[in-house]
Amino acid sequence: MLPSGKMTVRERRQSAASSSPPFDPIDAEAIRELIAVGAEFHSRGWSLATSSNYSVLLSREPMRLLVTASGKDKSRLTEADFVIVGEDGRSLAPTDERPSAETLLHVSIAKQPGVGAVLHTHSIWGTLLSDWQRDAGCVRLSGYEMLKGLDGVKSHETAIDVPVFDNTQDIPSLAAEIERRLSDPEQPLRYGFLIHRHGLYTWGRELAEARRHVEALEFLFEVVGRIDRRNFV
Repeated sequence: MLPSGKMTVRERRQSAASSSPPFDPIDAEAIRELIAVGAEFHSRGWSLATSSNYSVLLSREPMRLLVTASGKDKSRLTEADFVIVGEDGRSLAPTDERPSAETLLHVSIAKQPGVGAVLHTHSIWGTLLSDWQRDAGCVRLSGYEMLKGLDGVKSHETAIDVPVFDNTQDIPSLAAEIERRLSDPEQPLRYGFLIHRHGLYTWGRELAEARRHVEALEFLFEVVGRIDRRNFV
């Protein structure tokens, strides 16, 4: 212990680890993978400071969703920085950590068939495009080879719209709206959406696919933003 009564970095980590819930080997592997994702996304400017949150579906019945805890630096995630929540977004085990404030958005997406991981980023270009295209209601991505990085897209001659939702602190209402759109038979949400002046949400059947969707969409956001920014501002 330091003379001032403050804990050293090592002591803080040991204390956090001792207060975190135990994880079984499968859960621990998912944590290691999300720690790696956090470090990568931070290095690429997509998850700076304490922004962003990530989740992996551990089981569907009953729902067990591994999600990053609130307020964590994504470049320095540890095993103690994760929480397992149920369908109501609340922790399933005693822990000193709080789930991300946006956990219900992860839950709404993870309920959908074929979704095994959800990733949320705060990139510069995603944030700018969500602002520039707020009135249009979506960002259109069309004619780019990188679209083939999205599951099921076979040709660059494809157009997808990434919707832009208003930012709000009323996460339950936003989660309900997202859930309705995901199951909309006319225009279901596919691949992802943006929140105004906030960032991107995307998903995949497993973490590798969700990560690939982030990479493809973030590339496309930057291309569209660099080419068309004179039309937006």
